[in-house]
Order: sequence, then structure tokens, then C-alpha cells
Amino acid sequence: NRIIPNTMTLDRRSFLKSALLTSFSLALPPSIGKLWAGQSDSLRLGLITDLHRDIIHDSDLRLQTFLEEVNRAEVHAKIQLGDFAIPKPANAPFIAAFNQGKIPAYHVLGNHDLDEGHSKEQAIQAFGMPSAYYAQVIQGVRILVLDGNELGSPTTKGGYASYIGKEQQDWLNQQLEESKEPVIVISHQPIAGIYTIDNAVEIQNLLSVHASKIIFAINGHAHVDQLIQVAGVTYLHLNSASYYWVGEKHAHLSMDADTHANYPSLASTCPYAAVLFGILTLDRKQGKLTLTGRKSSWIGPSPLELGYSILSKEEQGLYLQPQISDRAIA
Repeated sequence: NRIIPNTMTLDRRSFLKSALLTSFSLALPPSIGKLWAGQSDSLRLGLITDLHRDIIHDSDLRLQTFLEEVNRAEVHAKIQLGDFAIPKPANAPFIAAFNQGKIPAYHVLGNHDLDEGHSKEQAIQAFGMPSAYYAQVIQGVRILVLDGNELGSPTTKGGYASYIGKEQQDWLNQQLEESKEPVIVISHQPIAGIYTIDNAVEIQNLLSVHASKIIFAINGHAHVDQLIQVAGVTYLHLNSASYYWVGEKHAHLSMDADTHANYPSLASTCPYAAVLFGILTLDRKQGKLTLTGRKSSWIGPSPLELGYSILSKEEQGLYLQPQISDRAIA
């Protein structure tokens, strides 16, 4: 994922807290149970992010595997969290494959979905989204989908936009204030943890005011497997479906020459051998939220073996692995 990190490493306090959360279950705010009072229906979501149709060599197989699993799991909705496919005509069948079927499909705009000069409007139309950010109630849970690709950041360092502006913040605050349902916040770019948006603290503060309503916030983009808490809100990084980006400095051949010739950007990645995704289940009867993830292996050397150093060795050991960990919030 060709991202420009504005937080190279976690501070020590955040790092230790994040490490702790990789090992233990979390407790939901008691107020969430009150919002569920009288309701017993479960919620199951199929979640996938950063599949990168235009970089990975076997995107069709990865998507097919995900779709077959969500059908078996009988999820109530499937959601891709961005960096799915550039909205060009050649990718229309791929996008259609995700959208088709009886299971409702939802999209989040990733920064690479706007590559090759494509506009948000083109991506929104190609994906079938109602708008760049929107709300959707599914099985009694309010899903708030954010757009982290807005311009106007006063601290931008160039590269891809990574910002949530004032108008969207006002919308988000109103949604949280008015919601009678518990809320899951979904974004492509992280709001907390590794590789956050430019105004991460501002959005963290906004969400913390409404922490009593928020089950958790989930993002893609960083291609890591991380779980942290900030000011009463739990933030989950969902790992990429496909690979970790190491850049041209660590370019290497992990597959045969023909594959690399057909997918030139693949040399700047450490691919996962199998697709990663998660099935999120909210069991209201037990008052428990679980994420069932998938584990894979590297094709070729790992980032650590290549000498990748943007994340420390300790951080790589904890978060930069070809897996989505099983999680439980009780």
C-alpha cells in the first residue's frame, strides 16, 4: 500500500497498550447493552479490505474465496474497506462480482480507488455507493462509513489526501448524537494506531464524546493486524486481503518472471499466500462481539527478512504478519 506515513512508530505508552490488547478480550461499554435492550437478533458481517485488484496477481481467486465464505456464513452484509479496484472499465466485472447476489454489498473509498486520475464521483458511481460517506442501519446497528480522502488538511505533507474535513465531522457528530442504535464506525484510513489520518486526534476526540454508543471503529489501509483503545473507543486495523507494501527500495522477485512482468508493482510487495478477511459476529444474547479471521503465510521473504525498517522489529512481530487475528469484545 503506497502510503505516506505521518506517524512512523507508536509512542511507548500507546505501543504497550496496543500490545496488551492483542492478548486479551475487551469489554463493551455497559451502555451498549442498554441500546440492545429487548433485541435478540444477531449481526454477521463479511469484511475485506485492500484487495488491490490492480496490483495482486490473483485478485479474482481472492475475491471468489471471500464471496464463497460469506455465502456459507450467511452474513447480513459484505463490506470492502477500500483500495478494492480502480473504477475503470476493465475492472467493471470484478466490481460487479462483489455487488451481485442476495447479500447486500457496501463499499468504503480507499485512496488507491482514485488512482489513474479517477474522481470520487467516478468511484462512487462504479461501486454503487450512495455517497462518499454515509450511514446504514443493519440488524439494529448503525454503520457509519467515513471518507478519509478529503482535501484541506493544514498539516498535509503531500501525497494522497488523508483527512476528514469539517462538514463531514459535523455530519458524523450529528449521526452519533441522534443514533438510537449502537454504532460501528468504518473508514479506510486509520483514526488511531499506525499510519493515521492527518487530523487523527481531532476525530478521536469527536468519537470519544460518544464512546458510550460506539461498539468499535474499524479501518484498512495500513495492511497490519492491530487493536488499540483510545479514550474509551476500540480501534481495529483489518489486515489487507493481499500483501504488505515494502516499496521499490526492497523490490524483489517472489514469483516467476512472467507473473512479475504482468504485475510489475508486485515486486514492491510481500504477498500473502492466501486471501485474508474476517467474519464479524455480534451475538446480542451473549452480549459479545467476535471477529473470526484468517491466517496465511508469506510468498517469498517477509518484510523483516528484507530489512524493512519503517516499523520496528517489535512492531513487525506484533502487527505485520500475514493474518487477521481472532478477536473478542465481551
